[in-house]
Amino acid sequence: MQLFRSLAEVPDPYGPSAVTIGKFDGVHAGHRAVIRQLLSEAEHRGLTATVVTFDRHPLALLNPAICPESLLSNEQKAERLAETGVHATLMLPFDRPFSEQSPEEFVEKVLVTGLDAKLVSVGSDFRYGAKGRGTVDSLIAAGQQFGFEVLLVDDVRASQGRRASSTWIREVLAQGDVAKAAELLGKPATVRSVVVPGEKRGRELGFPTANLKPQLEGLIPADGIYAGWLTVDGVTYPAAISVGNNPTFDGVPERQVEAYVLDEDIDLYGKTVEVSFAEYIRGMVKFDGIVPLIAQLENDVDSTRNLLGMPKL
Repeated sequence: MQLFRSLAEVPDPYGPSAVTIGKFDGVHAGHRAVIRQLLSEAEHRGLTATVVTFDRHPLALLNPAICPESLLSNEQKAERLAETGVHATLMLPFDRPFSEQSPEEFVEKVLVTGLDAKLVSVGSDFRYGAKGRGTVDSLIAAGQQFGFEVLLVDDVRASQGRRASSTWIREVLAQGDVAKAAELLGKPATVRSVVVPGEKRGRELGFPTANLKPQLEGLIPADGIYAGWLTVDGVTYPAAISVGNNPTFDGVPERQVEAYVLDEDIDLYGKTVEVSFAEYIRGMVKFDGIVPLIAQLENDVDSTRNLLGMPKL
């Protein structure tokens, strides 16, 4: 997949293209269904399948107080878009000048001149241009003027009949329901960061953990213990994961993510790792001493093996 981080990076000439536009936060099941349809139409019409997205949520600029936390970093989003098979992604900087473009300017600069769009795929509630003045109707009219077709896509409904959305994924992650999040995302929720030295309490207890630097990519689920995986250098290992401040000990930073890799002792310091969440095991508990804590950690590892379908040692 080609990745362009501004219109200036798009080669001239480009296309002709089939384009879909959106935040694509999470690149969830709904987004993937839209892209599959786009790829099908692009192949049928001989067009370059192109995603147009943004380097931040528009509310991060327009109303930061109510801007939701991103499910993915820009790098993670680009990687997941590449996994869909889309030919190119244009990740536009959502800065003040961009936000003040008229709908007409957006169409002419991005869709017509920049991408030579012949097909534009959007949802029925799509808005664009300054203050969201552009609507589907105005986009259809622009298409008639500039020679592109507008394709309306239906919402993707999940098992409960609710529309798959980034908002729903944030809700279930806040509840610790990482299994539901994986269903909506089409793959497990994942955070990424560098492993840094910790207090080494886990090693002293017989459960050495990889402590992730607090500035993580991705959205952290609710505090608790999870079964999941740790990936480093292209290799994935089963892991028991802790999220929270470990109330048994004093002075532990809030919202710490630690992963205990099962059956391996790997030097991970300084390495960038991904931690993926498969199943919730339990909430955070303050234990009255080391012995009950170790017993619970052993149970957590057994639960992780069971949930991941691993043989019990």
